[in-house]
Amino acid sequence: MIEFYTWATPNGRKVAIMLEEAGLPYTVHPIDITGGAQRAASYLKLNPRGKIPVIVDRENGMVLSESGAILYYLADKVKRFLPSDRTGRWKALEWMMFQMAHVGPMLGQVHHFVRFNPGKSEYAEQRYLNEAMQLYSMLDARLEDEQFLAGDYSIVDMATWPWIARFDWQTMDLNAFPGVKRWYCEIAGRPAVQAAWQVPPSNQPLPMP
Repeated sequence: MIEFYTWATPNGRKVAIMLEEAGLPYTVHPIDITGGAQRAASYLKLNPRGKIPVIVDRENGMVLSESGAILYYLADKVKRFLPSDRTGRWKALEWMMFQMAHVGPMLGQVHHFVRFNPGKSEYAEQRYLNEAMQLYSMLDARLEDEQFLAGDYSIVDMATWPWIARFDWQTMDLNAFPGVKRWYCEIAGRPAVQAAWQVPPSNQPLPMP
């Protein structure tokens, strides 16, 4: 049994998708970051950084934070959703680092400045919108010739897809990125992804272009 501490954010949904795809039994513990639950003393014992998600694997006592590390741990646990060959595994790691270092942080800044604080800093808005355009263009170039980001469907797609699922927050038109749109819609149609979108339950509909 996996104890899963999460909220309805891209980083939380990455792990929810993996748990659903892998068919692992898990219990959800909603951590309402809008109300400060991530700063509760009991939660800080699990992750002193006070961020979601966190998992506790009751099978062996493993406690893990950082969504990318959790995805790799779960893929190793079930022996699925990562390439088995050496070259494939390194390419998957490369694209995972791209998500963790660029896609998440840069699109998160678009959310902060463009969606939640418009008009506060024209410079910041333009800077991060330009970054978003470059990231979407890079993903589109990759997905023009590849069905998924790192060979077969993998944790790399699970990590990246929830950030692209907020394309409307980022003022991005998926029609301008046909490779990304095709990939996005294919993953959005997976039953596990649809189930994970409501972990924990929220009033956010799954966005479709």
